Amino acid sequence: MAIEIGTVRKLSNLARLELSEDQELKMSKDLGDILEWVEQLEEVDTENVDALGNVNEDEVPLRGDVADNFFENGETTKNAPESTDNYFVVPKVLS
Repeated sequence: MAIEIGTVRKLSNLARLELSEDQELKMSKDLGDILEWVEQLEEVDTENVDALGNVNEDEVPLRGDVADNFFENGETTKNAPESTDNYFVVPKVLS
């Protein structure tokens, strides 16, 4: 399956990559090879295959849902560059 150079250029622009023409041609071929491989995977019959939740049969031990690691007032902001009333002060990001 061939990927058009225009598509490769659009993808490289979105990914902020600067590709030479040779690299664009190689990327077009490589992406086409990947899509062909995915098409081969789609042909595999998985009708009677159970979903895989874990590669090991071992049970995963669960820890208790207990709240701990509390901080005293001011402890979390003591190393902050700027804080007010135990809140972090950050630059405004919306105009």
